[in-house]
Amino acid sequence: MPTRSAEHSAGSAPAAADPRAASPWLGRLLIALGLAYLGVVLLLPLLAIFSEALSKGWLAYLTAIGDREARVAISLTLLSAAIAVPANLVFGVMAAWAITKFEFRGKSLLLTLIDLPFSVSPVIGGLVFVLLYGARGWLGPWLEAHDIQIVFAKPGIVLATIFVTLPFVVRELVPLMQAQTAADEEAAFSLGATGWQIFRHVTLPNVKWALLYGVILCNARAMGEFGAASVVSGYIRGSTVTLPLHIEIVFNDYNAAGAFACATLLTLTALATLVLKTWVEARGRGARRAALAVGALPVQAAPRPARSGA
Repeated sequence: MPTRSAEHSAGSAPAAADPRAASPWLGRLLIALGLAYLGVVLLLPLLAIFSEALSKGWLAYLTAIGDREARVAISLTLLSAAIAVPANLVFGVMAAWAITKFEFRGKSLLLTLIDLPFSVSPVIGGLVFVLLYGARGWLGPWLEAHDIQIVFAKPGIVLATIFVTLPFVVRELVPLMQAQTAADEEAAFSLGATGWQIFRHVTLPNVKWALLYGVILCNARAMGEFGAASVVSGYIRGSTVTLPLHIEIVFNDYNAAGAFACATLLTLTALATLVLKTWVEARGRGARRAALAVGALPVQAAPRPARSGA
């Protein structure tokens, strides 16, 4: 039987073994190094972007943003995001539903294909579209015979944007939907709810924050896409040039102030995305804590009653 002194020693051991209490300077040093690293990698480049953009005054800044080619590039970027994000939203919800709610052959292959844009360079993705839809591609002769142009046109930009943003919504939904049990959905089904009603009133409310988070990441990636778009665009000024490509073109024309002026638009978009992402994460954590507090999110499915005579 342990003595009182032994119990006292055992109870005080974890506090004495706490490295933060033993060396408080180590934590302060790590924090200082982390802040210094962020300052060099993030804050200084941000300050440099806005400083260079305003180096020739507000008039030159507004002129660079209001230029016709810049306005066309902004419009094409917004158009690509406006098409790619809803398309990947619908696909992401359907794919996540199929992966988490059904068992079928090829599920692992489907997940691998969805993750393909993460592992393949965007430039390679753009080259694949050129190989498929280019004038000498597999479908090129048929498209040319029907007067359909995809590569070096706006459809190619949209397809490239959809390709690079494909995994974001799926990858946010799948882990959460796998962690949730089917107890609520089974209860709704037993009460006569249809599949659409179950999805709308049970499944969707439980994953809405993860869904919104995936949409935010998808939109941010679509707005800043460069690699795949640069391959399929053809760099046709005033037609197939997105905002990131326009920044490169203006910078190569030795107009650094104009390039950085347009870059501030993407920077402000990234900062707004970061703020929105932080808000969504906080709301999602708060909603989950509130649901757990009232028992709305069961930890495990309730056991089914045993059959009589079993």
